[in-house]
Amino acid sequence: MTWRRVLVGALVAALAAGGAALAWQTRAQALSLISNPMETRRLPNRTPIDVGDLYDDVAITTPDGARLVAWMIPSRTGAFVIAQHGYKSDRSEMLDEAHMLAGHGYGVLIPAMRAHDLSDGAILTFGAREIDDLRHWIDFATTQPGVDPDRIVALGNSLGGTLVLQLAARTPAIRAVAVDSAFSSLSDTLDTSIRFFTGLPPFPFAPMIAFWAERAANIRIRDVDATVAIAAISPRPVLIMQGGADPVISSESGRRLYDAAGEPRTLWFDPQIGHTRFATARPAEYERRVVGLFDGALGETRSR
Repeated sequence: MTWRRVLVGALVAALAAGGAALAWQTRAQALSLISNPMETRRLPNRTPIDVGDLYDDVAITTPDGARLVAWMIPSRTGAFVIAQHGYKSDRSEMLDEAHMLAGHGYGVLIPAMRAHDLSDGAILTFGAREIDDLRHWIDFATTQPGVDPDRIVALGNSLGGTLVLQLAARTPAIRAVAVDSAFSSLSDTLDTSIRFFTGLPPFPFAPMIAFWAERAANIRIRDVDATVAIAAISPRPVLIMQGGADPVISSESGRRLYDAAGEPRTLWFDPQIGHTRFATARPAEYERRVVGLFDGALGETRSR
């Protein structure tokens, strides 16, 4: 009957239009999540001098031509920390942690991640390029006066934590790693992170956003997996900090990383702490644990 054909045709057209709208919306969300153009970036509102630390502005150029910038606080003892900020943040995120470490004699390099702050690039690859960038920073740091290449450790927040875990797995020179709110893998945290950053429910949006993100950034979600990397760090020590009130990544990330790590490993879980808030929520204990980890790995005791 004619009216039935008309109805079926209308339904098919509506479904096609809805599918096209969903595809457009999820593609737009994916591009927003993996891109960070200069005009919309978060830029530092403080520098190390604002917290009392002398520093140098330094830069490197990567083999693919990207200019990356960092702050470098000199070491008083030869010991040195790579301190990596998180997703769509900037170097000032790590200033308080860097000041604390500098007070114990550590030098600190605070790199601005590719496609962040004043570094070149516009697309995030969640490790595909960023790990190589960090390895170039290690090469740079170890050639600087006052840096002992046998006394390097790493600290990272959020995505920065996931990156330094992967960096340490590939870089034996890193003697210890501490991470605050590192996600265990993109697959593990996809639903939680999609909900936080887009406000959309995981179903049906997360799989489609992941589909578009993989193609735009030329990555595979399943390859961004710190549980594979962390196992290769042992016997170097790892401190994993995870808050139970973290809305940004899966709160199971810390336990998954801990379970995958070899000894020596420590999981500091606090059900009341949010995303990358250990240094501000529990400053005295944070200092004791992080400095204790690094001092123990380097075999030295430091004092202010």
